[in-house]
Amino acid sequence: MALKRMDNVGIVVEDLAATIDFFLELGLELEGRATIEGEWAGRVTGLGDQHVEVAMMRTPDGHSRLELSRFLRPIVVADHRTAPVNALGYLRAMFTVDNVDDTFERLRRRGAELVGEVVQYKDVYRLCYIRGPEGLLIGLAQELG
Repeated sequence: MALKRMDNVGIVVEDLAATIDFFLELGLELEGRATIEGEWAGRVTGLGDQHVEVAMMRTPDGHSRLELSRFLRPIVVADHRTAPVNALGYLRAMFTVDNVDDTFERLRRRGAELVGEVVQYKDVYRLCYIRGPEGLLIGLAQELG
């Protein structure tokens, strides 16, 4: 059996509306919102009876998605949003943008902070890491040439 595709990456947040606005500003599209609750969902996640608000964000090319989740029940039990980039586990989501500087400036107005600095890798990319809403680590890459 062959792998077909990666469907989405999930991110748990506290402020769903602000996080949606941030990713809309980045250029993702809101595909839809839903509330997921009940015993059936808990059988998948292992969390038992759960109540979650979910927003699915889609990249403009339609190939990638972020699933943003706000857990109402059960309560969130861990927080690794401020871990440094060398922490174990998922690191960040990286997005290719037309212009790193313009994109960062738009996102800065929504609270984004530069982690290090904007750097250029040869004549291939300009790259940076930013902290978005709730400290989420986001990479921005601009293809050169």
